[in-house]
Amino acid sequence: MALTPDDLRRIAHLARLDLAEADADRLRGQLNGFFGIVEAMRAVDTTGIEPLAHPVAAFEDVTLRLREDRVSETDQREANQRSAPAVERGLFLVPRVIE
Repeated sequence: MALTPDDLRRIAHLARLDLAEADADRLRGQLNGFFGIVEAMRAVDTTGIEPLAHPVAAFEDVTLRLREDRVSETDQREANQRSAPAVERGLFLVPRVIE
């Protein structure tokens, strides 16, 4: 799948990006290169291969090194909310944007 200049203009419009023509050509080349890599990976037959949680798991057991679940900082909520224009019951109040 290769992006055409029209495809890129449509994507830029949807993303609200203002792309100069020179930048658009360079970006389209980079994106098409990325899509080429994806297509090459899709062409590889992976039937019967289990997904890996970590690449090293292919040749050795991997155990996740999780830190102890404990509080490491004091509660700073009040200090952090002092500069807020409006706070109620520990929550920041913001203007309504959707009616």
